[in-house]
This record gives sequence, structure tokens and C-alpha cells, in this order.
Amino acid sequence: MCGATEGGLSLDGVNVAKEALIQGQVLRDGEPVGNAYVRLLDRTGEFTAEVPTSATGHFRFFAGEGQWTLRTLAPKADPVDKQVHASIGSVAEVTVALV
Repeated sequence: MCGATEGGLSLDGVNVAKEALIQGQVLRDGEPVGNAYVRLLDRTGEFTAEVPTSATGHFRFFAGEGQWTLRTLAPKADPVDKQVHASIGSVAEVTVALV
């Protein structure tokens, strides 16, 4: 067993017991979106971080505990905001569907 989540990002080398992870995949019509950006906003809406999606549409943030907003930006799509709660010792898996 390689430690990867089903169809998702590998957790090899990540100590989930000491980290709060937010990760997921951006999809459009069920297909991965590799040219999107995902922003991490804190509970007040302030920008904290931004990562590009991989070729398979995946992204990952190491976040502090608490409530966060993921804002996904992609060509030819309206921005999509999703609320997510991060907790140390767990992985918050998020799927973002673009319209």
C-alpha cells in the first residue's frame, strides 16, 4: 500500500498526525482542470496562499486549524468558493466542480 488516497494525492512523507491538510481536485464536466488556481482565504476573507492545480487537477494546502474558504479560478469559468474546515490529524478532501 502506497499511502495514496484513492485517485488522489499521495500522503507519503506527510505526517498527518501533526498537519492540517486541505487537498482536492478541480473538475469540469468530470474532467480534471490542470490550468486552474486555488486560493486559500482565512475566515475573514483575507488571502493566505495560492497554488496552481497539477495536470490532474489536484491541489494541496498545509493549513492551520479552523474554517477556510477555497476560491478556485480557471479560464472560462466563474470563480467557485467552497467552505472547508481543517483539523490537525485529518485530511479535508474537497472536489471543486467548475461550470
